[in-house]
Amino acid sequence: MYSQLSFRGLAGASVYKTLRAGVAYQVDKPFKLYKLSVGPDSKVDITKEDALRYYKQMVVIRRMENLLANLYKNQEMRGFCHLYAGQVPIGVGVALSMKYANTGGICMTLYGDGAANQGQTHESFNLAKVLNLPVVFVCENNKFAMGTADFRGSGSVDYYTRGSFLPGLWVDGMDVLAVREATRFAKAHIFANKGPIVMELETYRYYGHSMSDPGTSYRTRDDIQAVRNERDPITKFKDRLVTLKIATEEELNKIQKDVKKNLDDDVKKARGDPHPKLDELATDVYQKPYQKQVRGMSPFTPLDHKSIGKAIVQHLKIK
Repeated sequence: MYSQLSFRGLAGASVYKTLRAGVAYQVDKPFKLYKLSVGPDSKVDITKEDALRYYKQMVVIRRMENLLANLYKNQEMRGFCHLYAGQVPIGVGVALSMKYANTGGICMTLYGDGAANQGQTHESFNLAKVLNLPVVFVCENNKFAMGTADFRGSGSVDYYTRGSFLPGLWVDGMDVLAVREATRFAKAHIFANKGPIVMELETYRYYGHSMSDPGTSYRTRDDIQAVRNERDPITKFKDRLVTLKIATEEELNKIQKDVKKNLDDDVKKARGDPHPKLDELATDVYQKPYQKQVRGMSPFTPLDHKSIGKAIVQHLKIK
């Protein structure tokens, strides 16, 4: 049983002095369960090594998205810029492939609160249940879909219950350790052959749905700033790490400074690189291409498919 598994280490004064010793951490908001008798543990452990790694990853993602947004606004990045995308049916197909090939892997397929109302999502739930696929359906509820508040566009905003016959789990998506523990729980659930599960991560979107959406026509700037001040996941995590004496403010500030420098250097390098040639559009599109050409901008301008990189299948591994 998952409830018998413990991720907690020894608590006490000595844990602050040892890198690998776990420090007790209480998640901010309790998990909500649907068709589950037990859920993830709200009292967890975190080591200094893991804490600094999680913090750096979050800072890198935030900085990267900010840079991409600015590059697109300045017309230095062409095409359409959507800072995030997910496809539920594709995830179910990946899970089916994993089960068919007996890889022992699981698939995390992500979608937003807007896509939760689409027929393809519910069809995917059904197929995953019928075939008992190793898939975790992760609904990232950022509250506004493409530009409509969730309560205005959904008959039920309890997205973790929308799988109907699938068990579900509500998670505070603004707490990195709550997300980690919920993911561990979902992984254990599937490895116990209990079938697919739905996980709702309640979070918030600072930007618009896409770069063409200013994000302020359906909410105020004050609303956005209030979330930044009170619930920002990076700021909250930083404050908790300092309060629990897991890391010092100086250590965390140095991580931010190093990330900024490294990514700014990458942008500078990218600006100096030549533009890719047109034939790069047809590079590594398929792992095993059955046709030698890929359609170009029209059926009459095909491009030769080129294979350069090696396809890698990385299974979910969480320490």
